[in-house]
Amino acid sequence: MTHYFYPAIFHKEENGGFWISFPDFPECFTQGDSIENAYEMSVEAMGLCIDEKLKNNEPLPNSSAPADIILNEGDFSILVEFDLGKYRRTHNLKSVKKTLSIPEWLNEAAMAQKINFSKVLQEALLQKVENV
Repeated sequence: MTHYFYPAIFHKEENGGFWISFPDFPECFTQGDSIENAYEMSVEAMGLCIDEKLKNNEPLPNSSAPADIILNEGDFSILVEFDLGKYRRTHNLKSVKKTLSIPEWLNEAAMAQKINFSKVLQEALLQKVENV
């Protein structure tokens, strides 16, 4: 799947945490208690914005060059990486019904062995798409 890279601006809070803004996604904000937590939250928040735009067929903004970002005193910028495939595997777990056709003899043999068709199909599809 696709990886996206966008800068995030980390703003130090008085209590020691951080709040994060995104120059390319002005509607997107998040926060974290530590630098590690703030980074994780920035990936999640940015991912939510990207996924929502893609689902609505909206174009994604061009990524700002980190050198062009003007920072206030105490702020710093980090380039955040977002893995769309990983995000969707984690968040888009809704099942969808599919109809498929297999030979009658295969259906009978699988049913006799009490094979879970959905499970087998999911496992096979995961092997195929993970290699993409």
